[in-house]
Amino acid sequence: MDVFKTYHNVNKTDDSLSFGISRMEDIYAKRGGKPDEPHRHDYYTILLVLDGEGQHIIDFNQHTLEKNQVYFISPGQVHQLTEDKPTLGYAIVFSTQFLVLNNIPVEFIEDINLFNDFANTLPLKVDQSEMDRFSSYAEEMIRFYNGNAPYKLEAIGALLKLLLIGSHNLCSLNELDAQTMESGGSLVRNFKQLVNQHYSEWHHTSSYAEALSITPDHLNRVVKSLTGKTAKEHIQSRLTIAAKRLLYFSDLSNKEIAFQLGFSEPANFSAFFKSCTGKSPSSFKASA
Repeated sequence: MDVFKTYHNVNKTDDSLSFGISRMEDIYAKRGGKPDEPHRHDYYTILLVLDGEGQHIIDFNQHTLEKNQVYFISPGQVHQLTEDKPTLGYAIVFSTQFLVLNNIPVEFIEDINLFNDFANTLPLKVDQSEMDRFSSYAEEMIRFYNGNAPYKLEAIGALLKLLLIGSHNLCSLNELDAQTMESGGSLVRNFKQLVNQHYSEWHHTSSYAEALSITPDHLNRVVKSLTGKTAKEHIQSRLTIAAKRLLYFSDLSNKEIAFQLGFSEPANFSAFFKSCTGKSPSSFKASA
C-alpha cells in the first residue's frame, strides 16, 4: 500500500489524455488558497513561476517561490506547494506516453538532466526575456490544448520540446562537448536505472560498476562529468530520499526501515542517515 497520495493519470476525468496545462492561479483558486497535501505523480511536471510567494517543498528540500523560476519534477518525487498568495504561472504535466506519441525519446528527457529524480531539485532561475519566451510557449500550448486544430497534440509536443531545450541551454552543468555527451549519456542512463532498481540491495559503487562491466573509477568519472555528482553521491541521495519518505509517510520503525533499505543493522542505517542529513532518523521524524 502506498504511504502517500499518488496521482496516476495526467487528467483525472479522462485517462486517455497524456498532457495537461493549467494556470497556477486557477489551481490556487480551486484549492481555496489552501496548501496542497504532500503528494507525487506518475508523470512529469513543469512549473513556470512568473511570480509567487511561499514555499515549494520537493523531497524534503524547501525552496522559496520567486519571480522567474522553472521547476522540473520527476515521476515519483514527493512535493507540496504552500502559497502566500496566488502564484502566477503555468503547471504543465505530461506522461511518458505523450513523449512516445510525439516522437520525443525518453532518453532525451534523461540526457538534458533537468529532471533529477533523486537529487536536490533546484529551480532554474531565468531572466525576464527568457521567461517571456517560455510564457509564450505556454500560452500557445493552452491555445492548442483548448482548441480543435488539426495536429494539436503534435504542436504541443513541439512547443514542449522547445521549452525543454531552451531550459537545458540555460544550464551551465551540461556545457560539455557532444562526444562526451554521446558516449557517456547511455552509461549514466543505465546507471540511474540500476540505482532505482537496486538501491536497497547495492549500496556501493563497485556493485553498479560490476553490473555495467566497467571499473568504479570510470563510472565515477563519467557520472561526475555529466551530472556534477559522483556515483556514490547518487546512490546516497537515492537511499536518503527513500529513507525520508518512509520516516515521514509510514509508521515503520527505524529498525524496519533499516532492513527494508538493505542495512544489516539499524545502527548502520542510523549512522548513514546522520552522515548524509546531519540528523538521526528519530530526530528527522520528530521535526518533519
